[in-house]
Amino acid sequence: MGLGTSTPPDKSQESEHLFLEKFPELINKRIILFVGRLHPIKGCELLLESFAQVAKTNNQLHLLMVGPDHENEMSILQDKANSLGISLRITWTGMLDGDMKWAAFHASEVFCLPSHHENFGVVVAEAMACGKPVLISNKVNIWREIETDSAGFIADDTVEGTTLNLQRWLDLSPEAYAIMSSQATKSFTNRFHIKSSARKLITTIQNKTKIT
Repeated sequence: MGLGTSTPPDKSQESEHLFLEKFPELINKRIILFVGRLHPIKGCELLLESFAQVAKTNNQLHLLMVGPDHENEMSILQDKANSLGISLRITWTGMLDGDMKWAAFHASEVFCLPSHHENFGVVVAEAMACGKPVLISNKVNIWREIETDSAGFIADDTVEGTTLNLQRWLDLSPEAYAIMSSQATKSFTNRFHIKSSARKLITTIQNKTKIT
């Protein structure tokens, strides 16, 4: 049975202004958002290597890494970014919550999670709730639903797969991006909103009761 999350707050100009005031390097950038623990299982190194490849093609691209660093992984990732020559094109915010977290979602153009394992991925659903196409690996357990709904792109949890997802997004026309953004919102509402998940759970329980 799938999990779910609630509808995010509406986009706030005040929150967005405060967010960009805190991170001015993001102004007028095409932001690729990662939200999650800075941990090898999340595929952070894959994302850095893939971003380094696509960043060469567009100076507006910027990677936004949001999440806690409980195991001193950030310094390793930052060394990796330095070696790849992309350190100035990455913003590390640490943990964000409340309005600042939602401002990060709204300010971004796409969400990327090349995780090696993900039971559900609440942050994926949150991104979709904000109308953001999601670029995920096929190790995120809701990838089939996202692929069916055309709410994002799916690939292997490899550098090649992650790069492919990023390139697919970059190749979208404005019209195709708008359609995928709309599909992301619809998919969230139909599948991952907590009310939808609750209805599915009730139906499942009722069906099992009838069988027994």
